[in-house]
Amino acid sequence: MTPHTEQHFTAGDTVRDIVIGMSDGLTVPFALAAGLTGAISQTHLIVTAGFAEIAAGSIAMGLGGYLAARGDAEHYAHEQAREEQEIVNIPEAEAQEVREIFETYGLSAEECATVVESLRRRPKDWVAFMMRFELGLERPEPGRAWKSALTIALAYIVGGIIPLSSYIILPNAHSALRLSVAVTLAALAVFGGIKGRFTGVPVLRSALQTTVIGGLAAAAAFGIARWIG
Repeated sequence: MTPHTEQHFTAGDTVRDIVIGMSDGLTVPFALAAGLTGAISQTHLIVTAGFAEIAAGSIAMGLGGYLAARGDAEHYAHEQAREEQEIVNIPEAEAQEVREIFETYGLSAEECATVVESLRRRPKDWVAFMMRFELGLERPEPGRAWKSALTIALAYIVGGIIPLSSYIILPNAHSALRLSVAVTLAALAVFGGIKGRFTGVPVLRSALQTTVIGGLAAAAAFGIARWIG
């Protein structure tokens, strides 16, 4: 008999960070470059401004990812300490919460009692159970904050270089803008397809959604930049 092997995607946080960084990297530098195109004819000035924005944006986005991940870790540690105190100070109330959780899955009172007594003998497992099933919290990965910051920042840089590449290649700003639009939309489609492949969403649907949403975001940012300029 062929052994059954389950394949589940477990890198959700990393994909989320890449999506955050890449999406903003594709749209914000594009909007800046497009907004400057009408006012500046020299592409090297647009490229300089674009790279300055990529540097600032990647740092800001990375810092935001770091602080968010640190906040999640601190929140988990705080709630864990509270649960550890509660199973010592109010064990009966906590035991009742365990019963109520298992009753929602259809377990009988006798079955719930067996599980509760088993958890009482293993305080660490009891706390872990309450963290996951009562509070819906997963233990943060060690070093998650730095990984999140670097992933978001690098994805932002990669995404930002794509719309600027046409301005690096072409000397005419308006020609570069037209190519940048095409390249950015193509990159959004490819990025969306890859994202769908990793997350289990149909590739074409993910590519279309990402292209439409990213395109609308870029168009809105471009419109605001041109209106302000």
